[in-house]
Amino acid sequence: MTAFPTLRPGELEDRPRQQDWLVDTLWGEQAVGILGGEPKCGKTFLALDIAVAVASAAPCLRRFPVERPGPVLLYAAEDAGHVVRQRLQGIAGAADAGFDDLDIAVIDTPVLRLDRKADQAKLAATVSQARPRILILDPLVRLHGVDENAAGEIAPILAFLRSLQRQFETAVLVVHHARKSGAARAGQALRGSGELFAWCDSMVYVRRRRQQIFMSVEHRAAPAQDDIELELATCEHGPALRAREAAPRPQAEPEGDPGTRIVQLLDDAARPLSQRQLRQRARLRNETVSSTLKQLCGAGTVIRSRDGYCLGRTPTLFPDDMASGRQA
Repeated sequence: MTAFPTLRPGELEDRPRQQDWLVDTLWGEQAVGILGGEPKCGKTFLALDIAVAVASAAPCLRRFPVERPGPVLLYAAEDAGHVVRQRLQGIAGAADAGFDDLDIAVIDTPVLRLDRKADQAKLAATVSQARPRILILDPLVRLHGVDENAAGEIAPILAFLRSLQRQFETAVLVVHHARKSGAARAGQALRGSGELFAWCDSMVYVRRRRQQIFMSVEHRAAPAQDDIELELATCEHGPALRAREAAPRPQAEPEGDPGTRIVQLLDDAARPLSQRQLRQRARLRNETVSSTLKQLCGAGTVIRSRDGYCLGRTPTLFPDDMASGRQA
Protein backbone atom coordinates (compact mmCIF):
# COMPACT_ATOMS: atom_id res chain seq x y z
CA MET A 1 0.00 0.00 0.00
CA THR A 2 1.31 3.43 -0.93
CA ALA A 3 1.97 5.67 2.08
CA PHE A 4 1.05 9.34 2.41
CA PRO A 5 3.83 11.72 1.31
CA THR A 6 5.66 13.58 4.07
CA LEU A 7 7.87 16.68 4.24
CA ARG A 8 10.44 17.92 6.71
CA PRO A 9 9.70 21.33 8.31
CA GLY A 10 12.28 23.08 6.14
CA GLU A 11 10.63 21.66 3.02
CA LEU A 12 7.21 23.14 3.82
CA GLU A 13 6.00 26.01 1.67
CA ASP A 14 7.32 29.35 2.91
CA ARG A 15 4.86 32.24 2.62
CA PRO A 16 4.92 35.83 3.94
CA ARG A 17 3.91 36.13 7.58
CA GLN A 18 1.48 38.99 7.07
CA GLN A 19 -2.20 38.29 6.63
CA ASP A 20 -3.44 38.53 3.05
CA TRP A 21 -6.88 40.06 2.63
CA LEU A 22 -9.65 39.69 0.10
CA VAL A 23 -11.52 42.54 1.84
CA ASP A 24 -9.13 44.46 4.05
CA THR A 25 -9.42 43.32 7.72
CA LEU A 26 -12.91 41.96 6.97
CA TRP A 27 -12.37 38.73 5.02
CA GLY A 28 -9.16 36.81 4.48
CA GLU A 29 -7.75 35.88 1.10
CA GLN A 30 -9.13 32.42 0.21
CA ALA A 31 -10.74 32.24 3.65
CA VAL A 32 -13.72 30.02 4.37
CA GLY A 33 -16.15 31.28 6.96
CA ILE A 34 -19.55 32.42 8.09
CA LEU A 35 -21.46 35.67 8.04
CA GLY A 36 -23.77 35.13 10.98
CA GLY A 37 -26.43 36.89 12.97
CA GLU A 38 -30.00 36.84 14.15
CA PRO A 39 -32.85 37.31 11.65
CA LYS A 40 -33.47 40.83 10.30
CA CYS A 41 -29.98 42.11 11.11
CA GLY A 42 -28.91 42.81 7.52
CA LYS A 43 -26.89 39.65 6.87
CA THR A 44 -27.96 39.37 3.23
CA PHE A 45 -27.34 43.07 2.59
CA LEU A 46 -23.85 42.68 4.04
CA ALA A 47 -23.14 39.54 1.97
CA LEU A 48 -24.22 41.37 -1.20
CA ASP A 49 -22.11 44.39 -0.22
CA ILE A 50 -19.08 42.09 -0.02
CA ALA A 51 -20.03 40.68 -3.43
CA VAL A 52 -20.22 44.15 -5.00
CA ALA A 53 -16.93 45.18 -3.37
CA VAL A 54 -15.00 42.16 -4.63
CA ALA A 55 -16.57 42.38 -8.10
CA SER A 56 -15.95 46.12 -8.54
CA ALA A 57 -13.01 47.04 -6.27
CA ALA A 58 -15.26 49.54 -4.46
CA PRO A 59 -14.61 49.58 -0.68
CA CYS A 60 -16.99 47.31 1.19
CA LEU A 61 -19.37 49.37 3.34
CA ARG A 62 -17.48 52.39 1.96
CA ARG A 63 -14.65 51.62 4.41
CA PHE A 64 -12.91 48.29 3.74
CA PRO A 65 -10.76 48.30 0.56
CA VAL A 66 -10.41 45.48 -1.95
CA GLU A 67 -6.98 45.48 -3.57
CA ARG A 68 -7.38 42.49 -5.92
CA PRO A 69 -10.96 42.35 -7.19
CA GLY A 70 -12.33 39.59 -9.35
CA PRO A 71 -15.34 37.43 -10.20
CA VAL A 72 -17.97 36.55 -7.60
CA LEU A 73 -20.20 33.48 -7.62
CA LEU A 74 -23.44 33.94 -5.70
CA TYR A 75 -26.35 31.72 -4.74
CA ALA A 76 -29.29 33.39 -2.99
CA ALA A 77 -31.60 30.60 -1.88
CA GLU A 78 -34.30 32.72 -0.26
CA ASP A 79 -34.73 35.67 -2.65
CA ALA A 80 -36.26 35.85 -6.10
CA GLY A 81 -34.12 37.11 -8.95
CA HIS A 82 -35.77 40.52 -9.12
CA VAL A 83 -35.13 41.05 -5.38
CA VAL A 84 -31.45 40.16 -5.76
CA ARG A 85 -31.20 42.51 -8.74
CA GLN A 86 -32.81 45.42 -6.85
CA ARG A 87 -30.53 44.95 -3.86
CA LEU A 88 -27.40 44.73 -5.99
CA GLN A 89 -28.46 47.87 -7.88
CA GLY A 90 -28.93 49.76 -4.61
CA ILE A 91 -25.58 48.64 -3.24
CA ALA A 92 -23.78 49.37 -6.52
CA GLY A 93 -25.31 52.85 -6.53
CA ALA A 94 -24.22 53.51 -2.94
CA ALA A 95 -20.71 52.24 -3.74
CA ASP A 96 -20.49 54.28 -6.96
CA ALA A 97 -19.90 51.04 -8.88
CA GLY A 98 -21.32 50.33 -12.32
CA PHE A 99 -24.17 47.84 -11.92
CA ASP A 100 -23.97 46.57 -15.51
CA ASP A 101 -20.23 45.96 -15.12
CA LEU A 102 -20.42 43.91 -11.90
CA ASP A 103 -18.48 40.67 -12.34
CA ILE A 104 -21.04 38.60 -10.42
CA ALA A 105 -22.42 35.26 -11.61
CA VAL A 106 -25.72 34.39 -9.90
CA ILE A 107 -26.52 30.68 -9.81
CA ASP A 108 -30.00 30.32 -11.31
CA THR A 109 -31.57 27.19 -9.83
CA PRO A 110 -34.47 26.79 -7.37
CA VAL A 111 -32.71 24.14 -5.28
CA LEU A 112 -29.06 23.56 -4.38
CA ARG A 113 -28.36 20.90 -1.75
CA LEU A 114 -24.85 20.60 -0.38
CA ASP A 115 -25.66 17.20 1.17
CA ARG A 116 -26.28 15.65 -2.27
CA LYS A 117 -23.37 14.34 -4.30
CA ALA A 118 -24.99 15.37 -7.61
CA ASP A 119 -25.38 18.97 -6.46
CA GLN A 120 -21.86 18.99 -5.06
CA ALA A 121 -20.55 17.95 -8.46
CA LYS A 122 -22.60 20.65 -10.21
CA LEU A 123 -21.41 23.32 -7.80
CA ALA A 124 -17.79 22.24 -8.24
CA ALA A 125 -18.22 22.42 -12.03
CA THR A 126 -19.75 25.90 -11.71
CA VAL A 127 -16.88 27.11 -9.52
CA SER A 128 -14.41 25.61 -11.99
CA GLN A 129 -16.08 27.54 -14.80
CA ALA A 130 -16.51 30.87 -12.99
CA ARG A 131 -13.18 30.83 -11.09
CA PRO A 132 -14.51 33.28 -8.50
CA ARG A 133 -12.48 35.19 -5.96
CA ILE A 134 -15.30 34.38 -3.54
CA LEU A 135 -18.25 31.98 -3.46
CA ILE A 136 -21.22 33.32 -1.46
CA LEU A 137 -23.99 30.95 -0.33
CA ASP A 138 -27.02 32.45 1.41
CA PRO A 139 -28.28 30.96 3.76
CA LEU A 140 -26.94 27.63 4.98
CA VAL A 141 -30.28 26.44 6.35
CA ARG A 142 -31.72 26.30 2.80
CA LEU A 143 -28.77 24.35 1.40
CA HIS A 144 -29.10 20.98 3.15
CA GLY A 145 -31.41 18.59 4.93
CA VAL A 146 -29.10 17.39 7.71
CA ASP A 147 -29.17 18.06 11.44
CA GLU A 148 -27.02 21.17 11.99
CA ASN A 149 -26.55 20.22 15.64
CA ALA A 150 -24.94 16.88 14.74
CA ALA A 151 -21.24 17.33 14.05
CA GLY A 152 -21.13 14.08 12.08
CA GLU A 153 -23.78 15.37 9.67
CA ILE A 154 -22.66 18.96 9.16
CA ALA A 155 -18.92 18.20 8.99
CA PRO A 156 -19.04 16.55 5.52
CA ILE A 157 -20.71 19.66 4.08
CA LEU A 158 -18.04 21.90 5.58
CA ALA A 159 -15.33 19.55 4.31
CA PHE A 160 -16.77 19.79 0.79
CA LEU A 161 -16.71 23.60 0.92
CA ARG A 162 -13.15 23.50 2.20
CA SER A 163 -12.24 21.25 -0.74
CA LEU A 164 -13.66 23.87 -3.14
CA GLN A 165 -11.52 26.51 -1.47
CA ARG A 166 -8.36 24.47 -1.80
CA GLN A 167 -8.97 23.12 -5.29
CA PHE A 168 -10.02 26.41 -6.88
CA GLU A 169 -8.20 28.85 -4.55
CA THR A 170 -11.37 30.76 -3.76
CA ALA A 171 -12.81 32.26 -0.61
CA VAL A 172 -16.11 30.81 0.63
CA LEU A 173 -18.68 32.83 2.59
CA VAL A 174 -21.76 31.13 4.02
CA VAL A 175 -24.60 33.16 5.53
CA HIS A 176 -25.93 31.48 8.66
CA HIS A 177 -28.42 32.21 11.43
CA ALA A 178 -27.71 32.60 15.12
CA ARG A 179 -29.70 31.37 18.09
CA LYS A 180 -32.24 33.90 19.30
CA SER A 181 -30.74 33.78 22.79
CA GLY A 182 -27.32 34.74 21.52
CA ALA A 183 -24.10 34.20 23.48
CA ALA A 184 -21.22 36.11 24.99
CA ARG A 185 -19.01 35.35 21.98
CA ALA A 186 -20.31 35.71 18.43
CA GLY A 187 -19.09 32.32 17.23
CA GLN A 188 -20.80 30.57 20.10
CA ALA A 189 -24.09 32.22 19.14
CA LEU A 190 -24.21 30.44 15.78
CA ARG A 191 -27.00 27.93 15.46
CA GLY A 192 -25.93 24.30 15.26
CA SER A 193 -22.78 22.34 15.97
CA GLY A 194 -19.57 23.93 17.21
CA GLU A 195 -18.00 22.52 14.02
CA LEU A 196 -19.35 25.57 12.19
CA PHE A 197 -17.36 28.08 14.23
CA ALA A 198 -14.28 25.84 14.29
CA TRP A 199 -14.36 25.66 10.49
CA CYS A 200 -14.11 29.45 10.01
CA ASP A 201 -10.96 31.24 8.88
CA SER A 202 -12.91 34.51 8.89
CA MET A 203 -16.21 35.23 10.57
CA VAL A 204 -18.43 38.30 10.49
CA TYR A 205 -21.29 38.60 12.97
CA VAL A 206 -24.05 41.21 12.99
CA ARG A 207 -26.44 41.93 15.85
CA ARG A 208 -29.03 44.50 16.77
CA ARG A 209 -29.08 46.58 19.92
CA ARG A 210 -32.40 48.36 19.95
CA GLN A 211 -32.44 50.15 16.60
CA GLN A 212 -28.69 49.99 15.94
CA ILE A 213 -26.75 47.34 14.00
CA PHE A 214 -23.26 46.35 15.12
CA MET A 215 -20.72 44.15 13.34
CA SER A 216 -17.89 42.15 14.90
CA VAL A 217 -15.15 40.33 12.99
CA GLU A 218 -12.95 37.38 13.96
CA HIS A 219 -10.13 35.65 12.10
CA ARG A 220 -8.12 32.52 12.66
CA ALA A 221 -4.82 34.39 12.27
CA ALA A 222 -5.50 38.13 12.58
CA PRO A 223 -6.80 40.56 15.22
CA ALA A 224 -10.54 40.76 15.85
CA GLN A 225 -12.70 43.87 15.57
CA ASP A 226 -15.73 44.66 17.70
CA ASP A 227 -18.73 46.99 17.64
CA ILE A 228 -18.40 48.45 14.16
CA GLU A 229 -21.69 50.32 13.83
CA LEU A 230 -23.65 49.89 10.61
CA GLU A 231 -26.70 51.65 9.27
CA LEU A 232 -29.11 50.85 6.45
CA ALA A 233 -29.30 53.96 4.28
CA THR A 234 -31.37 54.57 1.17
CA CYS A 235 -29.75 56.03 -1.92
CA GLU A 236 -31.19 56.78 -5.34
CA HIS A 237 -31.26 53.11 -6.41
CA GLY A 238 -32.28 51.50 -3.14
CA PRO A 239 -31.14 50.60 0.39
CA ALA A 240 -27.58 49.66 1.27
CA LEU A 241 -25.59 49.16 4.44
CA ARG A 242 -22.72 51.45 5.31
CA ALA A 243 -20.32 51.73 8.20
CA ARG A 244 -20.96 54.69 10.46
CA GLU A 245 -18.03 56.84 11.42
CA ALA A 246 -17.23 56.47 15.09
CA ALA A 247 -17.43 59.61 17.17
CA PRO A 248 -13.92 60.85 17.99
CA ARG A 249 -12.79 59.94 21.47
CA PRO A 250 -11.89 62.86 23.75
CA GLN A 251 -8.16 63.34 23.79
CA ALA A 252 -6.66 62.46 27.13
CA GLU A 253 -4.99 65.38 28.84
CA PRO A 254 -1.27 64.97 29.55
CA GLU A 255 -0.26 64.09 33.06
CA GLY A 256 1.08 66.78 35.39
CA ASP A 257 -0.14 70.06 36.85
CA PRO A 258 -1.81 72.24 34.18
CA GLY A 259 -0.69 75.40 35.97
CA THR A 260 2.95 74.36 35.73
CA ARG A 261 2.54 73.61 32.01
CA ILE A 262 0.97 77.00 31.32
CA VAL A 263 3.62 78.89 33.30
CA GLN A 264 6.36 77.02 31.42
CA LEU A 265 4.79 77.83 28.06
CA LEU A 266 4.52 81.52 28.92
CA ASP A 267 8.10 81.57 30.18
CA ASP A 268 9.34 80.07 26.90
CA ALA A 269 7.18 82.30 24.68
CA ALA A 270 8.61 85.34 22.89
CA ARG A 271 5.29 87.20 23.19
CA PRO A 272 1.99 86.93 25.04
CA LEU A 273 -0.14 83.93 24.18
CA SER A 274 -3.87 83.82 23.73
CA GLN A 275 -6.03 81.31 25.58
CA ARG A 276 -6.47 79.40 22.31
CA GLN A 277 -2.71 79.20 21.77
CA LEU A 278 -2.20 78.00 25.33
CA ARG A 279 -4.88 75.33 24.92
CA GLN A 280 -3.33 74.02 21.70
CA ARG A 281 0.27 74.02 22.97
CA ALA A 282 -0.55 72.57 26.37
CA ARG A 283 -2.95 70.01 24.82
CA LEU A 284 -5.50 70.76 27.53
CA ARG A 285 -9.27 71.10 27.42
CA ASN A 286 -10.63 74.62 27.08
CA GLU A 287 -12.34 74.35 30.47
CA THR A 288 -9.05 73.34 32.12
CA VAL A 289 -7.13 76.23 30.57
CA SER A 290 -9.83 78.75 31.49
CA SER A 291 -10.05 77.74 35.15
CA THR A 292 -6.26 77.47 35.49
CA LEU A 293 -5.67 80.93 34.00
CA LYS A 294 -8.26 82.38 36.39
CA GLN A 295 -6.36 80.94 39.35
CA LEU A 296 -2.95 82.06 38.03
CA CYS A 297 -4.20 85.59 37.34
CA GLY A 298 -5.80 85.78 40.80
CA ALA A 299 -2.46 84.87 42.37
CA GLY A 300 -0.58 87.40 40.25
CA THR A 301 1.51 84.68 38.60
CA VAL A 302 0.04 85.51 35.20
CA ILE A 303 -1.10 88.85 33.80
CA ARG A 304 -3.71 89.30 31.11
CA SER A 305 -3.20 92.11 28.61
CA ARG A 306 -4.88 93.06 25.37
CA ASP A 307 -2.28 90.99 23.53
CA GLY A 308 -2.81 87.84 25.59
CA TYR A 309 -1.35 86.27 28.70
CA CYS A 310 2.19 86.65 30.04
CA LEU A 311 3.99 86.03 33.30
CA GLY A 312 3.52 88.52 36.16
CA ARG A 313 6.99 89.96 36.18
CA THR A 314 8.77 93.07 34.87
CA PRO A 315 7.26 93.77 31.44
CA THR A 316 9.42 92.54 28.61
CA LEU A 317 10.05 94.43 25.38
CA PHE A 318 9.22 92.26 22.38
CA PRO A 319 10.91 92.86 19.01
CA ASP A 320 7.93 94.45 17.24
CA ASP A 321 7.11 96.48 20.36
CA MET A 322 10.62 97.87 20.36
CA ALA A 323 10.29 98.79 16.71
CA SER A 324 7.09 100.72 17.39
CA GLY A 325 8.29 102.19 20.68
CA ARG A 326 5.57 100.36 22.66
CA GLN A 327 5.94 98.23 25.75
CA ALA A 328 4.13 94.91 26.15
